[in-house]
Amino acid sequence: MEGVLFSLLAIVLFIVVLGGIVVMHELGHYLTARAFDVRVLEFGFGFPPRAKVLRSKGETLLTLNWLPIGGFVRMDGEDGDESDERSFSAKPLRVRLAILVAGVVMNVVLAFVIFFVIAWLATPTVGTRIDTVEAGSPAAAVGLVSGDELYAINGDRIEMLSGNSFGDVLRSHAGETITLSVRHPDGSEEQVQATLRPAAELSATRGALGVHLGSQTYAYVGHDPVSSVGIAATSVGRWGGLILTGLGDLVNGFIKDPTAQPPAAGPIGIAVTLADVLLGVGPIVLLFVAGVLSINLAVVNILPFPPLDGGRMAMLILKRLFGARVSLRAERLTYAVGFVFLLAFVFWISGFDIANLGQR
Repeated sequence: MEGVLFSLLAIVLFIVVLGGIVVMHELGHYLTARAFDVRVLEFGFGFPPRAKVLRSKGETLLTLNWLPIGGFVRMDGEDGDESDERSFSAKPLRVRLAILVAGVVMNVVLAFVIFFVIAWLATPTVGTRIDTVEAGSPAAAVGLVSGDELYAINGDRIEMLSGNSFGDVLRSHAGETITLSVRHPDGSEEQVQATLRPAAELSATRGALGVHLGSQTYAYVGHDPVSSVGIAATSVGRWGGLILTGLGDLVNGFIKDPTAQPPAAGPIGIAVTLADVLLGVGPIVLLFVAGVLSINLAVVNILPFPPLDGGRMAMLILKRLFGARVSLRAERLTYAVGFVFLLAFVFWISGFDIANLGQR
């Protein structure tokens, strides 16, 4: 696809996918606030400046804003001013915490639903093509050649939702004799038995089968609804843990060398990835990526860093513990400083995204 068309696709996908995830996050805040009778002044699609008022009836203004990324909910009294019993600041602590955490919960629920639907209807299974075969390797001994596609091990396909790769599964069977399902370049298929190298002979550059793996291939299978619930729940937990680990690596890498490529992508990198996935793999895997991004947003927002939801929750708890010693001015200043740091982080990581574009 030509550069201009690819860029337009990336922008549209970013707005639709990430924007939709953020809107669902804000919907969690909105629905919970309404359930606890907190006055919601505005539900905005996108961020200001305001482009159009979509609905002005009732107490909640529905608006469309010029920056088409996500949305926001503006509640009466959320800045600390208390007007009446329906303002956010007038509600008990447990209610305010429930409203703040509701956005995170909504993102977790959204990810669960996405993973459930994929597991139930069309779970992507991952195969791989062989790039090169090492001389004298187990692969060479059984006649595997460059271009062959491996799509199952011992009759089992490797599902994307499991988090395993073909290389990982091969290493887990080190020293064993396994059956490989092979599709040759001419379309013919064959079951091949190979005895893998023992674990003691493996290294970071020396695999169990003795091949260099190339591009991935995909097929799709379905599961019954009950199994799909378990797969979805496991996927949510696994990706939550991976994202937490990744955030730790990101912070550690920044402290050690802020000029090194971070193990994460910013808005530009996410947009490019979404377009690459749709064009290269298809809508099912794009939906899977949306589920991962929803978990990512949930994990990031629950961190105790202002002005994220977790930071606001931490501030409410500190104010309960220390009372008047935490002034409204100090609270607002904390949020402002935190926002500046977040903005600086986005610019920092976007610089690497732009540099990576030149390598495409």
